[in-house]
Amino acid sequence: MSIHKKVGLLRRKQSLTLLAISGMFMVLLASCGEATNTASLPQTTLAAAQPTSVQTTAAQMSMAQMTPTVATSTQTNVSQGQFKPIDWKLVEQAIGKAGALMPGDVYRVNFPRSDLQVMVRGVLVKPSFALGTYAAFKQIGDNQVMVMGDTVLTEDELAPVQARLRQGGIEPTGIHNHLFNPNPGVLYMHIGGVGDPVKLAETIKAALALTKTPFTSPAAASNSELDLDTKQLDQLLGYQGKVNGGIYQFTIGRNEKIMEHGVDLPVATGVATVLNFQPTGNGKAAITGDFAMLQSEVPDVTKALTENGIEITALHSHMLDEDPHLFYMHFWGNDDALKLAHGLRAALDKTNSAK
Repeated sequence: MSIHKKVGLLRRKQSLTLLAISGMFMVLLASCGEATNTASLPQTTLAAAQPTSVQTTAAQMSMAQMTPTVATSTQTNVSQGQFKPIDWKLVEQAIGKAGALMPGDVYRVNFPRSDLQVMVRGVLVKPSFALGTYAAFKQIGDNQVMVMGDTVLTEDELAPVQARLRQGGIEPTGIHNHLFNPNPGVLYMHIGGVGDPVKLAETIKAALALTKTPFTSPAAASNSELDLDTKQLDQLLGYQGKVNGGIYQFTIGRNEKIMEHGVDLPVATGVATVLNFQPTGNGKAAITGDFAMLQSEVPDVTKALTENGIEITALHSHMLDEDPHLFYMHFWGNDDALKLAHGLRAALDKTNSAK
């Protein structure tokens, strides 16, 4: 069963329960208040006295209002406070590695592929630069979450991992490259699923166990390793970056809300522009990452990047049902870090990125 069908069934079940309780309440009020002046009764009591056809129409309208349409601009934002909190410790135990609760109540677990030694145009790619598998969990109901993420896989790992994920109800939402001619070759499979958080976590663990993905965190890289003027990069790009595993990274959200399954998707789910700088010596850096864009922004971002000597390596989507639908443009460059930052800033200015 597809993800959006599962969510629809969950919403309909909740709506039918609420409707049944509402109907019982109206019947009780009607039976207890026959002698009461109907002009003084609340609307819910008056509804019990209306003709059957009117009540039926009202019920149909109520059902339509209570059952949100998945992935449309009119869907209601689900409030996390209305659900019983998820015990994320159980998810940690099921997936086999500790994660972190991120802004927006997203529980995210990162699996950098430190087992891989990938070269791209003479640059040994650090795991945090372009080899990061992750799973992000967002609650959408009582003991119900949606999970999304990205898996970095060698070509021989793709088929078995995909099959095992699908056995547990997690579907691929995109399979593609991010880099030009990596050696050895790697692919990126984006994933999505809805269901019990522990069962989904168990499925992800079982799938990653078919690869050589480490379940332990690599040793932290020293900040002194960065041969970059990070303050100048912050100033040029207009955002505060952070050191992450030997690279300098910017993560930039969108101004508008991105919705899926009735939930506002926070940055930690992967709905963001990511700009990574890996030092290559003498003030130079290799850059990669992706711009999260609306369809209308694609041409201007393409122009800004290419005019500044930054190559576009891929253009695609990562999800299926988000609204508005986003496209992700991956890029590559290896030059003076400040020069590249000017080009990235020119592209950022063509997007509706959060300030």
